[in-house]
Amino acid sequence: MFTSGYKGVRAIMSDQTIIRFEQVTKQYDDQTTVLKSVSFEIERGKFYTLLGPSGCGKTTILRLIAGFIEPSKGQIYFNGKVINRIPPNERQVNTVFQDYALFPHLNVFENVAFGLRIKKLKNADITAKVKEALRFVNLEGYENRNISEMSGGQRQRVAIARAIVNEPEVILLDEPLSALDLKLRTEMQYELRELQRRLGITFIFVTHDQEEALAMSDEIFVLNQGKIEQSGTPNDIYDEPINRFVADFIGESNIVAGRMKQDFEVEFAGRTFECVDQGLNPNEPVEIMIRPEDLEITKPEQGKLQVRVDSQLFRGVHYEISCYDEAGNEWLVHSTKKASVGEQIGLYFDPEAIHVMRFGETEEEFDKRLDAYSEGQDEN
Repeated sequence: MFTSGYKGVRAIMSDQTIIRFEQVTKQYDDQTTVLKSVSFEIERGKFYTLLGPSGCGKTTILRLIAGFIEPSKGQIYFNGKVINRIPPNERQVNTVFQDYALFPHLNVFENVAFGLRIKKLKNADITAKVKEALRFVNLEGYENRNISEMSGGQRQRVAIARAIVNEPEVILLDEPLSALDLKLRTEMQYELRELQRRLGITFIFVTHDQEEALAMSDEIFVLNQGKIEQSGTPNDIYDEPINRFVADFIGESNIVAGRMKQDFEVEFAGRTFECVDQGLNPNEPVEIMIRPEDLEITKPEQGKLQVRVDSQLFRGVHYEISCYDEAGNEWLVHSTKKASVGEQIGLYFDPEAIHVMRFGETEEEFDKRLDAYSEGQDEN
């Protein structure tokens, strides 16, 4: 049963690594390589998201952890032991699939109890565990309900109850919200996050939805073409993207070509601006990223950039304004202020809003550069 003691064990061990990938590659017989020398660590009790476009390798990682496929190269560790050839039924992992994979001929109780019956537990133990699992997912009293009578959100809860009833150490979720409508999907995001916190179990969640990843995760791995481009907290990924792909994939971005003149000084759009970046080579070509919400509309003479409004859309909580500067760069602005098409306006932004991205920089090199910022700020 999911007792307070069970939850307490998770909390005590939350700072320990439970899963580790060491230079893992997955190549199929047709020579297609879907994962390329990937290394990472997963800690206990956190909510992780594997984020990326279709075909980037995120579901492959999930299937490798579950044991449905084996790596072509590299090692996968679980609690410090290599599990490359350990079959799925012997791993402390349960999977919630995209289509939930529920049995339509069984009621809610029997769907949740299925794995326990295979283990040949006593009926009294099965009943207690199933009721406890259903209580955790707010489905008390639904034991005798047919699956066909359940809504999409309720079916998802049944699938999660079936996963947690076996008390796994890790739950894998393969885009379980993709079939839900927008309102229900948003509700289930909060429910899943709260459930993970209450259980204290490690969740590894696969999605291509950036907003979903930002809202739910303790840490995000952004994948592209079989490699992890960047990993970190949602704030890290959003505020400090390592390259154009991450900046473009996570939220909306303005990305323009620039040149790092010297520490704390960058040139773009034909002008020189103060920034907070350092550690790059003088006159090095770079890419500049500024988020649309960090651009403030002003009078032309008060702006750091002067632009002309090309289009404007009302998005409910803000206006989405597209405009161009004198150098021909397009700027997307999210603002509560309204502008008129054809109007010339100013754009103001703080030095902290400018994010400088180096071409070809690895995540390790990027982290060292961030450490240099911190050391420089501490000295000041």
